[in-house]
Amino acid sequence: MAAGLQAVVANARATGDWQPLLDAVPYFRFMGLMLERADGRLRARMRFSEHLVGNPTLPALHGGTLGALLEMAAQCEVLDRDAAEVLPRTVTVTVDYLRSGRPVDTFAVAEVVRRGRRVVTVQVRAFQDGPQTPIALATVHLLVLPDAPAASAAPRP
Repeated sequence: MAAGLQAVVANARATGDWQPLLDAVPYFRFMGLMLERADGRLRARMRFSEHLVGNPTLPALHGGTLGALLEMAAQCEVLDRDAAEVLPRTVTVTVDYLRSGRPVDTFAVAEVVRRGRRVVTVQVRAFQDGPQTPIALATVHLLVLPDAPAASAAPRP
């Protein structure tokens, strides 16, 4: 993790203010993502905005925005609870869309279910009314290896 990013993550862990990290990612700003503590857990919130609607007839949230919310919640959970040394990189995201997302704020909570030496498995639940009625579930596998040294740029003989 770059020194600047490490400092932002360390500050977020110490103060509980994750917004500077989210603000550093243009897509997260576009989606209106924020993190908050609820019941001692990190909870992601995607504030509703008209540009997040994928089906204006219903209207329903676009599935891609829900997927991004779930993935971001998993990454931030690993950074917060697991004290990852590097920014977790996504290996796979499997999303089960259970019902249409209404045009209201949407929340996500994540839980690390397995931590290997290289890969962390995280279960994430997105909801609007309450965690007991999810609108989407995800399993996210994240790579947490330290950044490898850059390969030599010297030409081969």
